[in-house]
Amino acid sequence: MEDDRMPLFLINGFLEAGKTAFIKFTLQQDYFQSEGKTLLIVCEEGEEEYEEEFLRETKTAAVYIDEISKLTPEYLEELELLYNPERVLMEWNGMWNPEGLKLPADWDLYQQITIVDGSSFDLYLNNMKPLVGSMVRNTEMLIMNRCDGIEDLDTYRRTLKGMNPQVQIVFEDSEGEISEISEADLPYDVNADIIEVSPEAYGIWYIDMLDKPERYRGKTVEFTAMVLKTPDFPKNYFVPGRMAMTCCEADMTFLGFMCKARNARLLETKEWVKVRARVEYEYSPEYEGEGPMLYAEYVEKAEPIKAIVQF
Repeated sequence: MEDDRMPLFLINGFLEAGKTAFIKFTLQQDYFQSEGKTLLIVCEEGEEEYEEEFLRETKTAAVYIDEISKLTPEYLEELELLYNPERVLMEWNGMWNPEGLKLPADWDLYQQITIVDGSSFDLYLNNMKPLVGSMVRNTEMLIMNRCDGIEDLDTYRRTLKGMNPQVQIVFEDSEGEISEISEADLPYDVNADIIEVSPEAYGIWYIDMLDKPERYRGKTVEFTAMVLKTPDFPKNYFVPGRMAMTCCEADMTFLGFMCKARNARLLETKEWVKVRARVEYEYSPEYEGEGPMLYAEYVEKAEPIKAIVQF
């Protein structure tokens, strides 16, 4: 961070998800210890508290806020002048939409981390999916704790990745971090000469392509998708993809990967095609690093798929 910018670390999650425990752990780590004070803005108080002795030992000043309307840029500037911190941590209220947070001009949202209680995730997902979506959409890391006894974590992972394909997800139980899903759990043979992706498996394949490049690099995939083209695309490039419901019917997203094909110039947006392509991974600003790039062996017209992708 630049010396004249104030870094803000936003810790999001619903009540009793474990935000306070995570912040207390973070404040005690060597990588977070540095010169100067930390300003901690607490927007939601749960059962676990910040003891005065703990705050003194970690050189932290805690301020408690109970209404989002109080979090104006002017008020945050007043806090900065009053406490003169080197960094700001904010324990966000999970019932507030984080998109409503307005910062002073010289503050930067340096990192957003979301804490999720795996034992109650279904409850929030079924009853407040749009709010979960707004929470996940801009987060960089999501930690789902209390996963003991949950057998189908891959469904949760796909749901969260559908809301934010770039989010890094960590599953934890009482023993620590849980291993990733194995190839045997995929609904297609990832080691086949041609990986045939059925319409029902498209969402799983899309997320796994982003998460596990070592599984797909240099391999051939075949799937049916809708064409997307824009004037900004390079010559002979298009995006075959599918519409996906990430949070609710009002929140639809087109999910696809850039594809190079000889006959791309003949394709029209919204027509359906079957694509067989070799998978490579190349740098792209959209991925903020390497991401999937498809090199088509053939592209031919196909029947439309009426169903939308769900996670």
